[in-house]
Parts: sequence; structure tokens; C-alpha cells
Amino acid sequence: MVEPTVIGTRNVIVAADEAKVHRVVFTSSIGAVYMNPNRSPDDIVDESCWSDQEFCKNTKNWYCYGKPVAEQAAWDKAKARGVDMVAVNPVLVLGPLLQPTLNASIIHILKYLTGSTKTYANSVQAYVHVRDVALAHILLFETPSASGRYLCAESVLHHGEVVEILAKYFPEYPIPTKCKDETKPRAKPYKFSNQKLKDLGLEFTPVKQCLYETVKSLQEKGHLPVQATQTDDQIRIQP
Repeated sequence: MVEPTVIGTRNVIVAADEAKVHRVVFTSSIGAVYMNPNRSPDDIVDESCWSDQEFCKNTKNWYCYGKPVAEQAAWDKAKARGVDMVAVNPVLVLGPLLQPTLNASIIHILKYLTGSTKTYANSVQAYVHVRDVALAHILLFETPSASGRYLCAESVLHHGEVVEILAKYFPEYPIPTKCKDETKPRAKPYKFSNQKLKDLGLEFTPVKQCLYETVKSLQEKGHLPVQATQTDDQIRIQP
């Protein structure tokens, strides 16, 4: 997982330099940012944060190990070649699907709607709308003053909050109501800052709207049976 990511990243930066590309907008990940066991719950996760690579290796979290390694390789190569690069670090991306097939991010939500899982995890997850991620790339490409990294996130929710939102808008599905681990205190969302993207004019889509559009897309793509008990006109998504 790590080797092709790093080599591929370096190859793209070299190709961009050879083609005299004006600017490279590199898509990184929250996985390169927040995996750090020594971070205090009161600390704010922002663009200055990097995942602890040794921690990721020791816990065999190869995805979150590969992301900071690849991003750092991109920064190093861009600096060495004089390439103007900025990075976007999205959290879990949801919203309407372009492709007919499922991806890992969407399956994260689909499992709560099909009855394949009877409980939800005692953990938190950050979310962002796919359109906001796309717009972030455009803003960073078109804004000459943009520089460095940009955390692209709208909300951090406990999985219990996610299923509550899903159950509110789609009560016809067998959405779990019990936590997988109720013996431990409920995990608290971490604090984060998306101010750098807001300063560029990005207005994030509320996470409730994001979840709603995700499910509607799954229905339209045939991944969920449509058994609507409410019409779109009857539903008003509140931030």
C-alpha cells in the first residue's frame, strides 16, 4: 500500500515540473493529520498536525501510515523541483455518488441501513460533503495566495449521532439503536479547525444534509430499496 503511493506521488510531482504545471493541488487525507495518541483531547486538530508514523506502524494502520509518508514525499519533491504545491486533507467524504459502484466511505453509511450491522461503534468520525472537497480543490488552484495544507472537514460526530440522524430521515430502514461497547464512556468528538478554507470563502454543507444526500444517492443507484415514508417536500434539513 505504501510503496506505490509514495512512488506514484513522486512521479506526479516530477511530471508536473517537466510539464511546467502552474500549480499542483495534492489530495492528501485526514489520515495524514490526526493519528497521534499523545494529542490532548483539548488540542485542536489543524493543518499543523501530522500523524505519528511510528504509532501507525505499531498498530498496523497502513492507510494512516501511508498518507503522511506520501504527503511528506510530495512536499519534499515539490520543494526540490520548485513546484508550487498546496494540499487538501479531507476527512471521510460522503454525498452523491458519481459512479455506480460503492466505495469504502459510502459503505461506512450503507451498513447502518441494510441491517448488516446490529450495533454502532463507540467512536467518532469526521465528515465532509464531496462537493465541498471538489470546491476546495478549485479554490486552492485558483487562489494565488493559497499555500500549505488545508483541512477539509465539516463536523465530527459520534456514530450514535450518525444513526440518530439516519433514523430521523429514513425510519423505514433497520438502523441500529445499540452501541457495540456500552461499558466504556461515550467517545468525545475531537476539536478541529477548518478556518483556512473558510477564509477562502468555502461554506461547508451541514453534515445532516450530507448524510441525507448520501442515502438518496444510494437509493437512486439501486443500493437501497426505496420505501419512502416521507417526501422530500415534507423533509426540512436543519443545520
